[in-house]
This record gives sequence, C-alpha cells and structure tokens, in this order.
Amino acid sequence: MRLLHLLVIGMLIFAASYVYRIKMESTARVERVLQLNAEIHEQRNAIATLRAQWAKLDAPLRLQGLAERHLPLKPVNANQYDSLKNLPERPPNFTRPGSRDPIGAMIDTIEAAAAPDSTTGSIDKPATDQPAPTEDSEQGGGDQQ
Repeated sequence: MRLLHLLVIGMLIFAASYVYRIKMESTARVERVLQLNAEIHEQRNAIATLRAQWAKLDAPLRLQGLAERHLPLKPVNANQYDSLKNLPERPPNFTRPGSRDPIGAMIDTIEAAAAPDSTTGSIDKPATDQPAPTEDSEQGGGDQQ
C-alpha cells in the first residue's frame, strides 16, 4: 500500500510540474502575442502618420504654390501650337522585326554603327606619348631660387 501511495504522490508531483510548465509556456506565448500586437499597433500608427504627411506634401494647393515659386513657367499661348505637318520625321527604328529583345537589338545596332575607337566618357581617355605640362614649365622655369 505504501508503494502505491508513493507512486501516486510521485505521479501527482510529475503532473503538477507538467501543468506548471504548460502554464509558463502559455504565459510566455501570451506575452509574446501582446508584444507583437503592440508592435503592430505602433507600425499602424507610423503608417497613418506617414500617410498624413504624404497627403500634406501631395496637396494640390501646396504643389501649385511650390511650382509658382520655384519653376519659371509661363501660361500657354494659343500661338504656341503648330500643325502636325511641321513635326519632324519619326526617328529611325533600330529594332529588327520579330526580335525577342527589342532593346538588345537596338543596342547591337547602335554599337555596330559606332566607331570602334570612340570613347563614351565612362572610361579614361587613352594616354598620349607627351607628358602633361607642369606648373614650372608653364611659368618659364628659369626663375627658380
């Protein structure tokens, strides 16, 4: 009988510790959920603030005032329009008909038409055989002390 009592008491202690562990895990998860809800609330407030700022910055009256103040625009006159026959001709089409990559075809066509030794400005100009003049040679160089 004593052995049975000790076994039941041990199982009760085990069950109590298991329930306590479950309670602590659920408490930690509830705290995490509350923390995430608080972060979501903060983010929503930040989004609402940003939307209000955007609406203020995007207001038509504000933009009109900025345009009048900073852009030298003049009203359009009726004599600024021209007929369609005076438009320049359409630029040449660099794409090949049926090309899968029209931009690549345009680049290939332009590169093929370009001179092979032309520079674009993105790379340094090739160095020449003559050195660049120094300050002494420009001033005469004979008056050194």
